Amino acid sequence: MKSDLVELLKIVRTILIKDGVKSLNLNNLSEKTGIPQSELNEHFSDNHDLITQLLEFERNSFKEIFDENDFEGVNAIDILIIVGRELSIKYDYITPAYSSEIKNIYPDIYETHFQSRTAFIFEKIKINLHKGISQGMYRSDLSIELISRLYISRLWDIHNQDFFPPEKFSFETLFEFMFDNLIRSIATDEGLKYYKSKIKKVKF
Repeated sequence: MKSDLVELLKIVRTILIKDGVKSLNLNNLSEKTGIPQSELNEHFSDNHDLITQLLEFERNSFKEIFDENDFEGVNAIDILIIVGRELSIKYDYITPAYSSEIKNIYPDIYETHFQSRTAFIFEKIKINLHKGISQGMYRSDLSIELISRLYISRLWDIHNQDFFPPEKFSFETLFEFMFDNLIRSIATDEGLKYYKSKIKKVKF
């Protein structure tokens, strides 16, 4: 994505988090940002295109974590810690904000986004599990398919604002709890010892 489009989408994300999906249309966006609608039309053909590019920006922000870090030869637990920390830092651009609202208003766009993001995360967690087993950090009797699916399921669950109201449960608290439970459920004795020595220095 071009840098000017990325900066614009960051603004759009802020408006989304503050005002909700229904506020996201080109007319309102022009009023809220002061950007002429003619300029917005250079980036977005219509409201559907706006949502499509916004969700693509969300996926790309997540993928950048892996593009910006060289995980070759890195301990599998360290990789999860690094990714978790980056998720927290980039929370405003990565979290599936108002997913249920987008799903209801733009079901086709959301389904394409959901499948693409899920497939990417699924492959990355499988790679991490294979790496952790080969390094002796994770148990060798794990079902990689099952653990990967459970991880994704829990990741989506903690973004369910109906079940976990943000005024009661912060994303950082939920993610840290989920992350800790994941490691403790899959680590070997050696891996758990390593995890305990590293996690003391980390704040998501």
